[in-house]
Amino acid sequence: MRVQLNTVRKLRVHWPISTETFSRLAAGQITALQQDQGLAALLQSVEEFHDLGDFGNYKHVFESALGLEGFTCGEGAVPTLGCVGERTVSPTFVFTTYFDAALDDSAVEQFMQKLMDIHPWEVPVIEVSGPVSVSGSINAGDRSGAAA
Repeated sequence: MRVQLNTVRKLRVHWPISTETFSRLAAGQITALQQDQGLAALLQSVEEFHDLGDFGNYKHVFESALGLEGFTCGEGAVPTLGCVGERTVSPTFVFTTYFDAALDDSAVEQFMQKLMDIHPWEVPVIEVSGPVSVSGSINAGDRSGAAA
């Protein structure tokens, strides 16, 4: 095998989680991913879009981190958590995956819309990068897998 750089785009979603789910994940209890309804919906949606996290022999590849998301809701907001004018901090699951940079914009818009539809926040934080390079091991002559 040889290493090759592949041009991809990064998709990062900041997803609010309960303090219980945060604590369980921090303690290494991976079952919390499926037991938290929101995270289960996020992971299920990624599996519906085969272009997300496609690294050839590895599918649905993602990375995650735990963090905190802070915000102050302004007038006119209808917050899921917190109150207008009040500083709020939410435990957050940061989900990152990749897709081929050549993927058609309509496909990108389709999975972005799905994420917007299932995300619990009124204004979700969903990032899509421009093209970046990631390394991937491939067999000589085999370029299967969009992101790898």
